[in-house]
Amino acid sequence: GYVNIIDKNKIIPNDEKSIYEGGIVPLGKYKNSLIFWQIAAICEKYDSSLKTPIKNLPEEALDDILNGTDERLQIKNESLGTSNYFLSFDGLIKYIEIQQQSDASSQAQKWAGQFVTTATCPLCEGHRLNKEALHYRIAGKNIADLADMDISELYEWVNHVEEYLSPQQRKIAAEILKEIRNRLHFLVDVGLDYLSLNRASATLSGGESQRIRLATQIGSQLVNVLYILDEPSIGLHQRDNTRLIQSLKELRDMGNSIIVVEHDKEMMLEADYIVDLGPRAGRLGGNIVFAGTPKEMLKTDTLTARYLTGKKEIEFAPQRRTGNGKKIILSGATGNNLKNVTVEFPLGKFICITGVSGSGKSSLINGTLQPIISQKFYRSLQNPLPYEKIEGLENIDKIVTVDQSPLGRTPRSNPATYTGVFADIRNVFVELPEAKIRGYKPGRFSFNIPGGRCEVCGGNGYKTIEMNFLPDVLVPCEACHGKRYNRETLEVRFKGKSIADVLDMTINQAVEFFENIPSIISKIKVLQDVGLGYIKLGQPSTTLSGGESQRVKLAAELSKRDTGKTLYILDEPTTGLHFEDIRVLLSVLNRLVDKGNTVIVIEHNLDIIKCADHIIDMGPEGGKNGGYVLTTGTPEEVCVQNTFTARYLKTELKG
Repeated sequence: GYVNIIDKNKIIPNDEKSIYEGGIVPLGKYKNSLIFWQIAAICEKYDSSLKTPIKNLPEEALDDILNGTDERLQIKNESLGTSNYFLSFDGLIKYIEIQQQSDASSQAQKWAGQFVTTATCPLCEGHRLNKEALHYRIAGKNIADLADMDISELYEWVNHVEEYLSPQQRKIAAEILKEIRNRLHFLVDVGLDYLSLNRASATLSGGESQRIRLATQIGSQLVNVLYILDEPSIGLHQRDNTRLIQSLKELRDMGNSIIVVEHDKEMMLEADYIVDLGPRAGRLGGNIVFAGTPKEMLKTDTLTARYLTGKKEIEFAPQRRTGNGKKIILSGATGNNLKNVTVEFPLGKFICITGVSGSGKSSLINGTLQPIISQKFYRSLQNPLPYEKIEGLENIDKIVTVDQSPLGRTPRSNPATYTGVFADIRNVFVELPEAKIRGYKPGRFSFNIPGGRCEVCGGNGYKTIEMNFLPDVLVPCEACHGKRYNRETLEVRFKGKSIADVLDMTINQAVEFFENIPSIISKIKVLQDVGLGYIKLGQPSTTLSGGESQRVKLAAELSKRDTGKTLYILDEPTTGLHFEDIRVLLSVLNRLVDKGNTVIVIEHNLDIIKCADHIIDMGPEGGKNGGYVLTTGTPEEVCVQNTFTARYLKTELKG
């Protein structure tokens, strides 16, 4: 449904400049090379030169430069020593397209990619099928029209389509329609009625993908199956949560068993049986502190039970921040399902974007606001969704997006390397007398470069054994036994600990160990403050959960010196977090805002929403029925409105 086309505006962003001054971005400024000689010949043919501003070049000349010409051009240049050199010109667009082809180097493809934009295919108008296929219609709709509908709309259509069919067609369609209705019904039940069937799976959130798989399982009507779900409530509004719980109960009632790893209060209380692990995290966890029914659990005193009974709760300050009086105003946003919305973001506040799943929250923040600011400050290549204008960007000086993507793709990246504290730790080892005698430099204590690392495993600490048709198996290296370094490097010790011992420490242990070294303690103390005291300094980032990765990124940002004019954007930061972790996360976010920064959080969790200074509530529904800003203001102002969020927020604030 889409094609990549070369964007003329990206090739010539400023037509005030001449070609000589670098007005054509892919070429840069004038160089004494063949391509410039050819373009000079084209300009000469139309009575202009390389020094003519691009806007003053005749339309035909610009067309020849971009799209090429079959006419043989007479090349004139002193360095050639002759003027009888004739050559045709293929055009810049053809050259960029060649660089984009699969056999070009990745560097060339990346270079060409910056001049490309994605557009709806002009031939099929985004419908993906050819004319013949689109000419078949049922009740006036072709297959592309049906795939474009929201699932709720399609479900409605399928339920009434028989009215338009002849008796013979009804016979043919009976079984097919029954299957379609069943499957659509399951998708509606798990809260996905706002999606359309042709939605690209790459654009779905983790929670949406999981719920689609869940709908598939309910539809398969299997029995005696054990289902394991990890955080199925990700990205779900409280309203849709009830429908999800109902679907899980349906699966159970068919004769299946369901194990759910979950932090959602409602889900816990609706369970038949709860297993509570703890009492804390990391080394202080790993015990079963309770197992039994939710009713029995409420009588116990575990950390989870205390939050469920209300003995312990996340406090909020009734006095909301007034901000710094400045704001960013985004006008006329129309991307995806946004209905030409204009939104004000008051700066110096903790802002929460709320609304049911699919109401347009991500389109507004991740699809429009964030790419606009990233393009302005960092020349990002991601294009924002359509909008009219934005005002107030001079009131911030940088944007930080803290998402749940992994810190790194390989086990070599870890919290120590990501936060930059590993460089400081290596410097401590370099300054030790033993290291100085041996002439060791910081590289000696790195497991990424030869010298001090174990060369048998290349500093990995383990070897990967590839198993055909099975996941790879990791075996500790027989030379260094997982330590990553060679014997000589491990002989250098600080307070009796080698560099490998330090990487094996938890953050809590490291805070005590390095308490007298300011450069290190300032970075690792922040990791402890965001509630990650239980993870190890050298823990491979591939083993961290999404919530843990996000908090490591937050800690890395907190340890930097901020200007008080930063805009932080977080998408569902409570994913995978226990009530206690949410309390810690909130204290971190409040610290950022207290320094004058602005934090924008897309969230469904009521504990976060009730602590916000300013709420932007979107809806009223998901998909085509969403995309409006319903109400804005403090939690107290929002909870008196008639929206789904307000309904749940009211009870939370009273509680």
